[in-house]
Amino acid sequence: MAHDPPRTALSGPVLIRLLARLADVDVRESRQLLSDRLSQWLNWTDAITLSSALSTHPPAFVSSGRPVVADAEAMCARQRTALTKAIASTCAPETRPGGKARQPIQSAPAPLTVDYADYRQRYVLMQQTMELEIGTLRDRLRRLLAAATPDLARLAVLDASMEQALAPRERALLSTIPAWLGKHFERLRATEPPAESLSPAKSRAWLEAFRKDMQSVLLAELDVRFQPVDGLLAALRPS
Repeated sequence: MAHDPPRTALSGPVLIRLLARLADVDVRESRQLLSDRLSQWLNWTDAITLSSALSTHPPAFVSSGRPVVADAEAMCARQRTALTKAIASTCAPETRPGGKARQPIQSAPAPLTVDYADYRQRYVLMQQTMELEIGTLRDRLRRLLAAATPDLARLAVLDASMEQALAPRERALLSTIPAWLGKHFERLRATEPPAESLSPAKSRAWLEAFRKDMQSVLLAELDVRFQPVDGLLAALRPS
């Protein structure tokens, strides 16, 4: 009897590994160097902009003497906590107007038609929120770097150039995630037993499983989006 070859274990970001598992596909590890892959994302105008950022010598402002690093870390922690809570709310069952929670969909007394469009909209709105809030946070960190030393000021300029160059490609790639989740949603829904064979709670257990998977994917995407923030924080800390 033939057996499928074992899948290659991925060592990339949690988001990629999680999507590969939910989509039930075998994703091969890229053999390209990061620098080679990154060069494919940049055109010649981006290269000129980055070269200018590396060669520039922006003036450093005098620091106010406040505990800048501690303030920055607290600011980033607050933002991450707020986004984590927003993700949990996005993946929670719907609530009635006025704040009174409805019963979870899977425990409804009668079969209900569940449409993925609602969850897709939730995911897209959460992506937009993350992009806006993290972009603002990243800009604030760059201002702190610019007020530190000439080297950190140069890093702030470089980060702004990298964000401008890579944002369209990043946005395009992340925008494909809802479609991957949609396929996962349909696969889980196909496992739903006939309504008359089980209690409503058990017959809709797949939907609760999907919500948890969607939350895991959003949290993994949050980790990816926060990587530039973590890098700027690390640069701000004294060596």
